[in-house]
Amino acid sequence: MREDQTSPTVGVIGTEVLLTETFDHSSITALRHAVASRSRDAGLAGDRLDDFVVAVNELLTNAVRHGGGLGRVALWRQDGDVVCEVSDSGAGLAVPRPAPQVRPATDQPGGWGLWLAEELTDSFELFTGNGGTTVRVSSHVSLSEP
Repeated sequence: MREDQTSPTVGVIGTEVLLTETFDHSSITALRHAVASRSRDAGLAGDRLDDFVVAVNELLTNAVRHGGGLGRVALWRQDGDVVCEVSDSGAGLAVPRPAPQVRPATDQPGGWGLWLAEELTDSFELFTGNGGTTVRVSSHVSLSEP
């Protein structure tokens, strides 16, 4: 009798890992292209793909700029969504985000990254504290996309 050699966890939970990587400022451009390519391969297309890539780029940039210079990104497909999680090990957000979220003033030089990421994706979760910040966004893969 032969045992099945396949990994039971990925298939059981319906998750397909597309990318996982540590990054710094010098790797953001290449990483943005990798996120675009793998998200496209996972089924995002058109404006949904473009919006998702812009959102992830904002999160990558924030992690480097405000989170200590290094970050970790994970991208996966789960239950019809493309999901991206970006983490840093900075000091966390100094000021809690207002609820509900409001668009930053047009003359405000910063504060647009998290707002854009939330606006351009279907789901947005933020976890922050003394050990860093993690943001998870997702966009649904539409069956009607070309």
